[in-house]
Amino acid sequence: MKWIGERISFVDKKESASFVIYPPKIGNKKYIILVWTILWMLIGGYVSTQFFYDYSEKEKIALIIFMSFWLYFAVRVIRTLVYLFYGREYIKVDETALRVKSATGKYGKARQFFIENITKFEVPSIKESSFQQSYENSPWVRGTNKVQFEYMGKTYSFGRKLSEKDAKLLFNVITKRISQYLKKKSKA
Repeated sequence: MKWIGERISFVDKKESASFVIYPPKIGNKKYIILVWTILWMLIGGYVSTQFFYDYSEKEKIALIIFMSFWLYFAVRVIRTLVYLFYGREYIKVDETALRVKSATGKYGKARQFFIENITKFEVPSIKESSFQQSYENSPWVRGTNKVQFEYMGKTYSFGRKLSEKDAKLLFNVITKRISQYLKKKSKA
């Protein structure tokens, strides 16, 4: 097994190349996010008990609006937390297809893309001083995918929260393999 950066391991065989992308290593920040999530759940639990008290209709509407925002952020943070502790991305490229699976633990759905239909394989760049880059570097967000391609008119991507350097190295290995497999197919 070889490594690209700190987060991408891969096994390179003649007939296929398999990659595993691990979540970012943020150290004790994971546990701070866990404590924040527990406190957020306690706040939601307390506010939801207020529905059982005798409030006016406007106050109940305010509670419903608050709980809608609360639920939105609770789902986002729980998804991020689960990704930080158990998330993985599995990528496999062989002579016929590119397979991408985003998994939590062992659960996840794999997608298969036939390599002859893949176009516009790229690593889009983000400005270092942009708001998107600062948001991307925040530990409480899952982040965006760094490698993208078009398949049958739709855009797909993988490589969640990779550094630009690691994304380019991964991109180079995958595109090299795909071009080798396509050349081999055209000769056959």
